Amino acid sequence: MSALKPSIPKGTRDFTPLEMIRRNYIFNTIKTVFEKYAYLPIETPTMENLSTLMGKYGEEGDRLLFKVLNSGDFMAGIDFQNGTPNQIAPKICEKGLRYDLTVPFARFVVQHRNDLVFPFKRYQMQPVWRADRPQKGRYREFYQCDVDVIGSDSLLNELELIQITYEIFEKLGLNIVIKINNRKILSGIAEVVGEPEKITDICVAIDKLDKIGKEKVFEELQQRDISVEAIRKIEPLFDFSGDNDKKLEFLSTFFAGNEIGMKGIQEFKTIFDYVQQLGLTPPELDITLARGLNYYTGAIFEVKTTDVSIGSISGGGRYDDLTGIFGLKNMSGVGISYGAERIYDVLEELKLFPTEIGTPIKVIFLNFGSQEELYALKGLEKLRKNGISAEIYPDNAKIGKQMNYANAKQIPFVVIAGEDEIKEHLFTLKNMTTGEQAKCTLPEIIEIVSKN
Repeated sequence: MSALKPSIPKGTRDFTPLEMIRRNYIFNTIKTVFEKYAYLPIETPTMENLSTLMGKYGEEGDRLLFKVLNSGDFMAGIDFQNGTPNQIAPKICEKGLRYDLTVPFARFVVQHRNDLVFPFKRYQMQPVWRADRPQKGRYREFYQCDVDVIGSDSLLNELELIQITYEIFEKLGLNIVIKINNRKILSGIAEVVGEPEKITDICVAIDKLDKIGKEKVFEELQQRDISVEAIRKIEPLFDFSGDNDKKLEFLSTFFAGNEIGMKGIQEFKTIFDYVQQLGLTPPELDITLARGLNYYTGAIFEVKTTDVSIGSISGGGRYDDLTGIFGLKNMSGVGISYGAERIYDVLEELKLFPTEIGTPIKVIFLNFGSQEELYALKGLEKLRKNGISAEIYPDNAKIGKQMNYANAKQIPFVVIAGEDEIKEHLFTLKNMTTGEQAKCTLPEIIEIVSKN
């Protein structure tokens, strides 16, 4: 019998050391900016109770949740013949893998509210899971880097998220456009076209505009029982263009007499004015931006890079009462999430990872065996105590093999601690990039390596 070929589930990936070093470069860049703006880290469990997750993301989100089967005899007493999958799932699955970091964050806030200082500013960088169809830039397991502030409805928080976004992508070397809309504008549209109770259906359909096109969106709106007359009134919103001022002028006319729509316009204007006063590039008002998550109530964001066609690399928005689902009312929050996987794919495609980020190992001591080995170990220990990442080849192998190992791992310095070096109480340091080598004391090696 032939051996089973090892594999991993579709939509998941292994990461090599080089890939992990590059991923950590992304995480560290984002983390540095988060902390600069006074956000603090938290973590939540991989699994949440399914009751925490279900019903928070809309129909499509519920479908994409990975559900975890109960342990033990979980099938006992279940009538699989009479019931839909959604009806049966809660009976055999009490837990699920988190779909995003925002809903678990809301649960965290409610559960730990007596220990937190509000407004509470947190960041969280952990994997999430979605039972989606894998494709370029879309995985079933992926990392999100979230930053949120909860306990304040000030629009200064939206401004700060825009500042953070520009700074992160400037540090990563990516050109971006920030698109912004407001759920109040979308609610106003639903009211003006006479379908206020269909706001969720309208948002879900509109959110697919970039993926399936206008005609398919209209078809989906009809399938969701939106009237032909309402669709006809919505259509001009998909076609008009121009700068933010022209869009606001159009919307002001469209929303004449509609309170919630005008409130959305005013919130956008306030954010827009803040951004202009700070000399930042204004976000682009995109009234077809909906973001399908049910919990958004105010400003919604989406970030795309203009360098590569890959979809959004960041997104988020305002949620006024997400914690209310868990019993804590009137706790408004706003946040934005950065997709580490797509950012990685873009940086790799554009070859934007810094050339200097490679192996963290700076020095390798060659192994000559017996007495020389002990001499090398003492030198190795001093380098490590000075914060230098270093190792010794574990076997007294041929020098060529040891040098090939150093080259393969791209270790920049090799230290030779042979019989001659022991006699002179020195070490020979070889620069693997230039090929130069010289006999040095340990303090000299520490100084040279530390500067490179």
